[in-house]
Amino acid sequence: MKEQTNNTRREFLKKASFGVAALSAGSIFNGISATSYRRIVGANERIQVAMMGVNSRGFALANNFSSQPNSEVTYICDVDRRAAEKCLRDVVKNQSRQPKLQPDFRKALDDKDVDVLVVAAPDHWHAPAAILASKAGKHVYLEKPCSHNPAEGELLMAASKKYGNVIQMGNQRRSWPNVKQAIEALHGGIIGQPYYAKTWYTNNRASIGVGKPAPVPDWLDFDLWQGPAPRREFQDNLIHYNWHWFWHWGTGEALNNGTHMVDLARWGLQVAYPERVTSTGGRYRYQDDWEAPDTQLITLDFGQRGMIAWEGRSCNGRVNEGESTGVVFYGEKGSVQIGGGNAYQVYDLENKLVKDVKNEVTIDPRNRTNPSQSLDAIHIQDFFKGIKNGQKLASDIESGHISTLLVQLGNIAQRSGGLLDIDPSNGYILDNLEAQALWSREYEKGWEPKI
Repeated sequence: MKEQTNNTRREFLKKASFGVAALSAGSIFNGISATSYRRIVGANERIQVAMMGVNSRGFALANNFSSQPNSEVTYICDVDRRAAEKCLRDVVKNQSRQPKLQPDFRKALDDKDVDVLVVAAPDHWHAPAAILASKAGKHVYLEKPCSHNPAEGELLMAASKKYGNVIQMGNQRRSWPNVKQAIEALHGGIIGQPYYAKTWYTNNRASIGVGKPAPVPDWLDFDLWQGPAPRREFQDNLIHYNWHWFWHWGTGEALNNGTHMVDLARWGLQVAYPERVTSTGGRYRYQDDWEAPDTQLITLDFGQRGMIAWEGRSCNGRVNEGESTGVVFYGEKGSVQIGGGNAYQVYDLENKLVKDVKNEVTIDPRNRTNPSQSLDAIHIQDFFKGIKNGQKLASDIESGHISTLLVQLGNIAQRSGGLLDIDPSNGYILDNLEAQALWSREYEKGWEPKI
């Protein structure tokens, strides 16, 4: 009987309206608003979602998934009790069903009715949580970066292949209409052969200071927060968000924000693995606990196939090309610029603007929580189509892993002498034992990710 019910729900989902993404953005489709559509679609036909990590980006994703007419959030999982309760208060404004608060996401995976795990916890949890969800038969929407280190990315691809689930990485610009149009124009030869992509991210982040050991707050399960990472003492400048700048848990600005634009650069140049990677930079602005570079330049050399550069400035917000984040493609006949939003410009070799496609939605790329909800809904619906009918994803885990790996290689170069030679057939580091040691990491005993 249970199998029959699940089959019925799958059949319904296959027949869901093609314009659901537009509905979720607040438009009208066949005279039915998103709110009305949600009333029509029964609870059994909606994709059931468990949210993992809802303090920052996950809070925005929980609101977005709960606003979709063909899904609902059934579990809110966070080791911070305050964040979970805050998220619950917002989600119930979007859907009639009240989610369950479950601090340990693994218990939510035990619920056979859960279809999807959304992973927006800190980076060191991304791949291990996605692998556990895959083993439990769940689909996964995985925030970027898809992994903390390259070995975890390989495990993710193997897990998806073994368990046959859908894993979509949250590099949502792959689904934004005008960004897609820009890449299609690039591939169509609008500037001839592109050969160089310059990408960047800028911000004005403050110092995180020097942390002191402190008692674990009563609202936090710090042991579960650390999860697969070897145990360290709690300190007062770690949670929340500052973990990004510690190699033990985070991956620096390169993967925090560089992943997005390096992914677009790789997509536009139609490249995969480089031949050589360099990185220079350091922690220059403040003397504090921040371990990753606040200023970094990564170059990815693909030989005759082209080159990608990423410039990260975490502590100086002076914009490049009028944008706080973006990518410019340089080619035989001109250049194409994609900024932080759903817009692009085309210039000829004389710097004359020959095409200007405007933003349809106001976007703040520096908003670390929710810069672009209505556009991100398109990426969510793309994920749902992959679940419903096997449609090819805008950002499947193989593509997500390759883009993540590029910036991981940049960080590895930064931490091991500045230069890596790479096997262009698979992305592996050549003849550098120090760098190869950073391909993986140590895990807390008993928490090692396994497929």
